Amino acid sequence: MPLDLALRSAASLSRVDSFTNFRDHIKPEWIEEALEATGVATLRRRRLPADQVIWLVLGIALFRDKAIEEVVDRLNVALPSPHGAVAKSAIPPARVRLGAEPMRWLFERSAKKWAHESADRHRWRGLSLYGIDGSSLRLDDTAASRAEFDGWTTGTGPSSNPLVRVVVLMALRSHLIAAAGFGPYAATSEISHAVELIDRIPGRSLTILDALYLGAAALLQIERPDDERHWMTKAKSTTKMREIERYADGDCLVEMDVTWDARKLDPSLPKTWRARAVTYKRPGFPPRTLLTSLLDPNAFPAAELRELYHERWEIELGYGEIKTDMLDAEATLRSKSPALVKQELWGILIGFNLVRLEMERVANEARVAPTRISFLLALHLIRDQWAWSTDTRSPGAIPKQLLNLRAHLKRLLLPARRSDRSYPRTVKNDYRAYPRRKRETALK
Repeated sequence: MPLDLALRSAASLSRVDSFTNFRDHIKPEWIEEALEATGVATLRRRRLPADQVIWLVLGIALFRDKAIEEVVDRLNVALPSPHGAVAKSAIPPARVRLGAEPMRWLFERSAKKWAHESADRHRWRGLSLYGIDGSSLRLDDTAASRAEFDGWTTGTGPSSNPLVRVVVLMALRSHLIAAAGFGPYAATSEISHAVELIDRIPGRSLTILDALYLGAAALLQIERPDDERHWMTKAKSTTKMREIERYADGDCLVEMDVTWDARKLDPSLPKTWRARAVTYKRPGFPPRTLLTSLLDPNAFPAAELRELYHERWEIELGYGEIKTDMLDAEATLRSKSPALVKQELWGILIGFNLVRLEMERVANEARVAPTRISFLLALHLIRDQWAWSTDTRSPGAIPKQLLNLRAHLKRLLLPARRSDRSYPRTVKNDYRAYPRRKRETALK
C-alpha cells in the first residue's frame, strides 16, 4: 500500500480501542493461574497484593524513566488505604514475595498464544517465520549478581558489571517473542539456551538463524520433515560441502560431514547430512551461500529464499527496540538481587510483547505490515494511555486525551523500507569526553 494511502486509511479509523484495551490482553484468570501454579497466592490482603505487584513489574518495564515508587502511584496499583501512599520501603518486600516464577509463567502462557497466532497470520508459502538469536544485558554490580551471572573476562580483567545472557525465539514479521531463556553470561553459551527453545518451535515453520548456529546438532534438531519444520542459515567461509545435485546456477543439493566432536557429544547424529545451498551476491560484497532444509526448488524458489534470509535481521531490530526504546538506552537493569533481576527480565519481555501486540492491531487496521509501525511512538502512546486510564484525579480529561490518540495514530506509520540503502561499518566520529587510558598504565 502506498504511504499516502496508508496515512489516509489510518487517519480515518473510527475507533481507538487498540490502546484503550491495553490491559485487557492479559486475562485476569491468567494472573490467578500464574499465582496459584507457582504457589504465590495468599489469602492475606496487603496494600500491594501479588496480583497488583505483577502489574507493578510490568509498569517498571514500560516506565523506565520513572522511579519505582512513582510507578506505584502513577498506575494506581496499590489498594486504597486511609494511610495514604505506599511507603517506599514496602515495595521491595512486595516484589520479593512475588518472586520471578509467576512472571515466567505469565510470559510463557501469553507468549505462546500471542506470538504463534501472530506468526500464523504472516506466513510465507504456508510457513510461519521465526528467528532465534541472543544478546546480553548489564546488571547492577552487586556481589550477589556477580556470583550468579558473572560476566566476560579478557586479558585486561573482568567486565565492569555482571551480565545476563538472553536468547529468544521471535515471530519475525511482528517481533512478538514466542519463547525466551536467560542465564549466567560466562557459564552458559548462546547455543545451549537456543537448544532449549527448539522444542517451542511449531510445525509448518521456517526458523532463520545466523551462521553461529551452523552445525548438525542444532539444525537437525530443528528439522522435522514430518511436521514441516525447517531452518535456514548462512554458510561460513570455512564450511566444506559436496555438490550432490544441481538445480540451477547458484542452487544445488549438497552434503556435509558431521564433525567428530559433534558425534562424540551426540552419538545419534549421522556421519553426513544434506542441505540445499543457494548462493547470492550483493553489489560490493563477496558471494555468500545460504543453507536450508527446504530442498524442493519448485515449492521454494531460490530467488525468494535470497530475499527471505534478510528478514533474520528483524530479531536484531527487536533487541534494539527493547534496549534502546523500552529501556531508554540505559544498559543496566534496575534490580540488584538475582531473583528480582529474573523477575524484571520476565516483566520486560511481557511488556515488550504487549506493545508489539498493540502495534499489530494498529497495523491490521491501517492495512500495513506490523514492521511499518513505529515502536517508539506506540510505546509513548501506550504509556500515556495507561497513565490516563488510572488517573482518578481528573477523569473528565480522559475522553479528550483518548480522542487525541486518533489524531496521533497516523504518526505511527513508518515509510516503506528501502532495500537499496547501504551504511558502511565505519566510525565517523570517535569523540570521547575523557582521554583514553593506555593499557600499560591500566595494568599498573
